[in-house]
Amino acid sequence: MTLIVDSETVSAAATTPEFAVECSALTATTTTEAAAPQPGVTPTVLEDTPRPEPTSVLNAPSAVEATLEDDKEPQNPLTEKFTEAEWKALKEFRSTFPETFKEAFPEQDGAGSTPYNLWGVTISPLKPKDARVSVVLMKFLRARNLNPAEAKDMFISTLQWRKSFKVNDIMKEKFPEDIFGKLGITYGKDKDGHPIAYNLYGANKDLDAVFGDTQRFLRWRVAFMEESIALLDFETVDQMVQIHDYEGVSMSDRTQASKNAASEASSIFQGHYPEFLAKKFFVNVPSFLTWIFWIFKPFLSAATVAKMSVVGSGPKVIGTALLPLIPANQLPKRYGGDADGF
Repeated sequence: MTLIVDSETVSAAATTPEFAVECSALTATTTTEAAAPQPGVTPTVLEDTPRPEPTSVLNAPSAVEATLEDDKEPQNPLTEKFTEAEWKALKEFRSTFPETFKEAFPEQDGAGSTPYNLWGVTISPLKPKDARVSVVLMKFLRARNLNPAEAKDMFISTLQWRKSFKVNDIMKEKFPEDIFGKLGITYGKDKDGHPIAYNLYGANKDLDAVFGDTQRFLRWRVAFMEESIALLDFETVDQMVQIHDYEGVSMSDRTQASKNAASEASSIFQGHYPEFLAKKFFVNVPSFLTWIFWIFKPFLSAATVAKMSVVGSGPKVIGTALLPLIPANQLPKRYGGDADGF
């Protein structure tokens, strides 16, 4: 069995541009005084007649208010954490729409105006200003160090890959339960509400059945990732915790087919699923895999390493590492928690 590391790059941020606005001038009103009555002449007393109420320009929105309202960004708990630099990069990235969608789907009529659903979030090329859309787009920006041009390339590549890989069709595919049923499970949430996805690499010893058809394995793995993402609301939570369990995995499990599948899967997740990892734990890790992690550690970014932890074996040892982040009633007993689990 081969260690799959979903690489991520996390970046820092830049500042939002200030917009100049002009104020509207108020229209001045004048009144004409009535002529004073002449001596010896009885003045005519005019009855009071109702006059139409003047339209007050003060009740109409000024140019300043209109501009500020137009510049106002829809917010949710996740977007409220964006830095000024991130907002600046996001606005620049978003300004490339709808041309970005036209580049992604050059053969599709109306691509620049057709809404697109990505991970349950509808993105309108013509009106992309939406809090949940901002959260999704920020993933691509953070994965590319807030570089809007590079984020755009990654976004286009992801849209095109999803179409060619037929992700929507994959979500309707039925995978053999006896082969894949125990390999991937979502169960519980951590203390911050992140759903927890378990990858159980030793759950099926029939490696030929699992990896013999590499494309089928990749379709199943993508489907499992998509099912995990469906648990995110992109309002309060947009990442997950992953626990990779290597119990029962030995050196003999590293077949060529499994290595090829792991390599392709890592490439897919690195290129098309940015910034979905809150924390990753490797548990019940054989010694040879521990050495692999330490060998590759220098090549990983500090931010990625900070999200990854290699844990020993057994409920007590694993629980010591996981329980500070995951409530006991959300963690299966096999990992040191109180939940019956799976």
